Amino acid sequence: MRFLIPLLLLAALGARAQTAPQPYEASAPLSWELKNARWFDGQKLQQGSLYVENGVFVAKKPAKVNRKMDLRRQQVLIPPLAEAHNHNLQTAWGWKQYADTYLDEGVFYAAMLCGDPANVAEVKPLAATPAAPDVSFVTACITSGDGYPLASLLREPTREAAAAQQQLVLLDSPEQAVQQWPAIKARGGHWLRVVLAHSERPELRDKPEMFGRLGLKPEVADAVVRLAHADGLQVVAHVESAADFDAALNAGADVIAHLPGYANLLGEPPEQLLISEAAAARAARQHTAVITTTAATELFKLEPDALAALREVQRRNLATLQAAGVQLLIGSDVFIGTTRAELHALDALGLDHATLLRLATQDTPRALFPKRRLGCFEPGCEASFLLLGGDPIADLGQIDQPLLRVKQGRLLTRLAEVAAASSQLVTSTADPAPAARASGRKGGKSSKATAKGGSKPSAKSSTKKPGSGAAKASKTSAKTSSKATKASRS
Repeated sequence: MRFLIPLLLLAALGARAQTAPQPYEASAPLSWELKNARWFDGQKLQQGSLYVENGVFVAKKPAKVNRKMDLRRQQVLIPPLAEAHNHNLQTAWGWKQYADTYLDEGVFYAAMLCGDPANVAEVKPLAATPAAPDVSFVTACITSGDGYPLASLLREPTREAAAAQQQLVLLDSPEQAVQQWPAIKARGGHWLRVVLAHSERPELRDKPEMFGRLGLKPEVADAVVRLAHADGLQVVAHVESAADFDAALNAGADVIAHLPGYANLLGEPPEQLLISEAAAARAARQHTAVITTTAATELFKLEPDALAALREVQRRNLATLQAAGVQLLIGSDVFIGTTRAELHALDALGLDHATLLRLATQDTPRALFPKRRLGCFEPGCEASFLLLGGDPIADLGQIDQPLLRVKQGRLLTRLAEVAAASSQLVTSTADPAPAARASGRKGGKSSKATAKGGSKPSAKSSTKKPGSGAAKASKTSAKTSSKATKASRS
């Protein structure tokens, strides 16, 4: 197990025989030398050599190197992806089902936007391990007494049932916001979430079929945001319509979750979902970020014409926000998926690949964890990265097949023996085997034969000297990306 790539390829063959994949494990923190590397810097590909020690990138080669890889300017390194809007890791059951999917898809950072304190308390120890995505949890999710998502949460859509549940905080007036504020703060976290849904349509509150599908009155959202900001907390606002978008800006929300037009549950004219240039300019002035969630549109199973109309609204809203300089964050709100689905949805809407990669690997993780140095390869940045088989700027599909996953210098793998053996000194795909170097220094026939390239290793020696196989694997890894992908998932 001295050579990384051949080992992973062999591990993939063994993994095929298993009926269920093993959970990810993390190696000890490794020192790395990545020769002839190419990496994404937020705009384009850079190239050179990179070094890792103690979980961060460093300027010089470490004295002790556990992993030396010559990437030969074929593969590409990118920072891990981030998911700004989901709910699938906020319970212990969801964590068991989906946490490894995040690592499979190269998503190391995530925000769960509507957990409750009891469930999140069970998940936090699981998220605090090296082989786990890093998660920011919202544990104060605030809506009205007849608001979203009560319709999906309750068996009986009644106010009595709503009052009995514990996951959501229900507020129907500014006075209630003040009264309940100590209890809201006690739920913990640095963020809270307010729900605005069709706030411009107060007449909908009189319709039984709309129970559990609405949200806070604008004046209640205003009160909550004022209280939160006074205590140093930030607010993410769920919106449905363009009017909700305006109401969130009026309240002073820090982040708006959902691009208006991700859904059209009331069947309103598409122009009701368009963000105005004035609203986009205000969002830019207020430094209000917007989470995209365009992948979630597919969950509504719309007719082709209705889907096409929503996609056009999304294109126009994205263009308006980008023209104004509004910060976009990548989030899918797809419970069975991750931000990878959102990247492909935004790609289909016309966003260029370099911008998408920057949003997913730099802007979004830094917004989720602002005190950490993420999404970069300079000395001092966290040494977390994905190895791809080719250039994702030219082919965004490369993100679907990461060949290697490294988190803070640790190799992530599904095989315990690989994780345990990874810190052995020295594993290399760059240098010839020691015996080969020694034979080159000796005189006589062996050195002459080596110089002429005429000497062939015996079958016995080839089984004991796997260095040449590692070099070959490194040269041909782009051609064997499917095998390497399976191996890295092992």
